[in-house]
Amino acid sequence: MTNSQLAWIENAALAAQSADHVWPEMAACEAALESGYGQSRLALDAKNLFGTKQHRHPIFGTLSLPTKEFLNDQWVEEKSDWVLYPTLEDCFTDRMDTLERLKSAYPHYGLALEAADPVSYVTEVSKSWSTDPLRAAKVISIYTEFVGNQKSNNAESVNDAATGEN
Repeated sequence: MTNSQLAWIENAALAAQSADHVWPEMAACEAALESGYGQSRLALDAKNLFGTKQHRHPIFGTLSLPTKEFLNDQWVEEKSDWVLYPTLEDCFTDRMDTLERLKSAYPHYGLALEAADPVSYVTEVSKSWSTDPLRAAKVISIYTEFVGNQKSNNAESVNDAATGEN
């Protein structure tokens, strides 16, 4: 994980925490996977980190961009309307609102919201959020590397403080 990717996840986790996400660091790792660490056009132009299409009754603005959908056993390019968020915090707030609103239709969302740990959360939410059967494993891999880097950086900071180095 590069320093810029690590910094991006840290910033996204702060936005998720401000949005009262149940597992902000894991949510930031989900966003990293979904948005290419914030580098996708959708993330850059709309602060839309989860590929959230516009709601039936829009709260935020709309950005129309092409996308590929798997329809009738083939990939088809079509234009879709996506939510354009004013801030990353709004994106994470809307994500939590969506999980809460749809938990009766998608029981995995309810299980995710009630999860006792971040791995259980992402395992459950991924069962309904994505068609990628490896999504949870990919996010967990990012999360594991992120947490490992954080621990390593914290240990270096403690060591630097103990030795008087900056």
